[in-house]
Amino acid sequence: QVQLVESGGGLVQAGGSLRLSCAASGRTFSSYVMSWFRQAPGKEREFVAAMTWSTGISYYADSVKGRFTISRDNAKNTVYLQMNSLRSEDTAVYYCATKIGSFSFSYARMYNYWGQGTQVTVST
Repeated sequence: QVQLVESGGGLVQAGGSLRLSCAASGRTFSSYVMSWFRQAPGKEREFVAAMTWSTGISYYADSVKGRFTISRDNAKNTVYLQMNSLRSEDTAVYYCATKIGSFSFSYARMYNYWGQGTQVTVST
């Protein structure tokens, strides 16, 4: 049983930083892609960042490129999302997700394992 547990959300002022964590368990994730999505009120869930567990290759949405960094700690089976220069439009519930293979990694419907989500609120 795959389990994903996010942490690290909170309230931050615009321009500030937060680091989200996603602890994964229940599987050997070497063939998986680990991703972050977010969903703002009234909007669809959107892709933020992804990393292939085995190679460490990362991908980013244009809206966060240069501000957000995805990384992993193999020993802890944990994926991180470092978010810098936060903007009000980054306010959303952030979800960790995983699936086998990196194909179609930016499509939420392709993922079958999700965390519970963590709220990020950026105040102006």
